[in-house]
Amino acid sequence: MVHGVGCVIISPTRELALQTYEVLKILLAAIDLSHILIVGGVKKHKEIKLLQKGVNILVSTPGRLLDHLQNTEFNFKNMKCLILDEADKLLEAGFEKHIAGIIKLIPEDRQTALFSATIDDKIKNLARLSMKSSPVLISVLDNVRTVNGLQQGYFICPIEERIPWLHKMLKKCKKLKVMVFFSSCKSVDFHYEFFKCHCKAPVISIHGKLSQANRKEAYRSFVEAKTGVLFCTDVAARGLDIPHVDWIVQYDPPTDVKEYIHRVGRTARGSNTTGNAVILLRPEEEEFVNFLKTKKVYLDKYNFEGPSSEVVEMLQNLIKDNGVMRTLSRKAYLSFLRCYKKHPLTKFFDINNMDLDAAAKGFGFIERPHIDFLNNRKK
Repeated sequence: MVHGVGCVIISPTRELALQTYEVLKILLAAIDLSHILIVGGVKKHKEIKLLQKGVNILVSTPGRLLDHLQNTEFNFKNMKCLILDEADKLLEAGFEKHIAGIIKLIPEDRQTALFSATIDDKIKNLARLSMKSSPVLISVLDNVRTVNGLQQGYFICPIEERIPWLHKMLKKCKKLKVMVFFSSCKSVDFHYEFFKCHCKAPVISIHGKLSQANRKEAYRSFVEAKTGVLFCTDVAARGLDIPHVDWIVQYDPPTDVKEYIHRVGRTARGSNTTGNAVILLRPEEEEFVNFLKTKKVYLDKYNFEGPSSEVVEMLQNLIKDNGVMRTLSRKAYLSFLRCYKKHPLTKFFDINNMDLDAAAKGFGFIERPHIDFLNNRKK
């Protein structure tokens, strides 16, 4: 204990840090090594007391760790191991400067392990920054990008029919465990409110703008649930080990192939397991399927029964009469369009060929709300 921190594990999100810490507790149950989780959203004074008391293994997110290294007096001079987990995600989340700051402050005489789903120039630069000598590269390669037990396909769904389709899908999956991915926090909030409070669906939500306590509770609730639905952004897609997920629904398109794979990777996990995944595409987006094929991701074309119009009428009445739902819907609609407008794969997801009136109907509006940031859209 007197030697202070010996190992630091850095994760890109609070959920991943929590997951790592929970596994660590199991592994160290019979070993006399102290361990602590420090992440944003938790009161610092409790962490300071534990750090100053002395701890052997520290699991953290980058921002909170750098904060303590700069401002808290605790013993980390004998640190021998640094682990950068999901390094590509650390960089995607904008933590490069945090990692650089951490590396400047910790001892040079240490072992560093860097784990990443992809190896590009940015990861190589991070490796050079964090490792003194030439690292040993251990790679796992496969000709197939997704696991064998995964049944994956796409469904051509007009944008105004997505909510009634999802409503019907979730009714059919009452005894299953489903994850639904959205492009924005506001879209998660709107769909959660509608399905949880007005459709009485067993929905849990998680995204990056929830408080740490709410995110932690949502994650644990869904992990422990035998059935149910999780509405989420991609904060939940990467690395989280959620058992027994039966269906992945990509309600909004992924930003790239990696994100597609990360999303569907939440199901069919482990040996001898199966899972299902479906991505909703507008008719204009179907070419994305051929693009995935060039990346060794193969999708079947799915057919589903037509959705009921009752849900559409219920949502439209709510938007008209319920001020809270109207505000949530408008924010979600605008956020959806902003995400779509800046989508990196514009060849397949082009705001210029989207019917904005139909998109508005997909959020319950009979008349499209005014949108300033699309005034210069190509006709």
